[in-house]
Amino acid sequence: MTDDADLAGALEAVGPRLRELRRQRGATLTELSESTGISVSTLSRLESGQRKPTLELLLPLARAHQVSLDELVDAPETGDPRVQLRPMKRFGQTIIPLTRRPGGLQAFKHVMPPSNAEPDPRSHEGYEWLYVLSGRLRLVLGQHDVILRPGEVAEFDTHVPHWFANPGPEPAELLSLFGPQGERMHIRAQPRRS
Repeated sequence: MTDDADLAGALEAVGPRLRELRRQRGATLTELSESTGISVSTLSRLESGQRKPTLELLLPLARAHQVSLDELVDAPETGDPRVQLRPMKRFGQTIIPLTRRPGGLQAFKHVMPPSNAEPDPRSHEGYEWLYVLSGRLRLVLGQHDVILRPGEVAEFDTHVPHWFANPGPEPAELLSLFGPQGERMHIRAQPRRS
């Protein structure tokens, strides 16, 4: 296969990959348009392959889908196993992805400034696990409203309306594991009987 054919094949695969990433996140074209500034019609044409992707379109999409540009266009592996920690700013907090692959279980570190925001619980596909490293985390989950402190963990089905924020007074740090298909983060093993 020539380099031109390789390039054409990689560009053709971007549309289906964009559609799959959006669906894995449970986002609509309208929601993606709002977060990227790209029109719904352009996003639709990109996903269907009717429009060729450009760098100006791919960069905000990679950010929105929390994947690297290399992953978005399926660039060949470089052989470097290190995860490149590129922090993102979302909803006033810094989110550092700790995994590189879209789909499946994903790990993130969150650094959250104190907030007095009013709870706005939302639900979506998936299963979430939260571990507080420092500070405090207010979690509203269904009818529950709890404060998690360092070393405390919460896990829940994200179909249950939920919301979390840092009630202060200092910044909070937490780890989150998210399974978009409802995967649980761990299994409990029974001790072996002798």
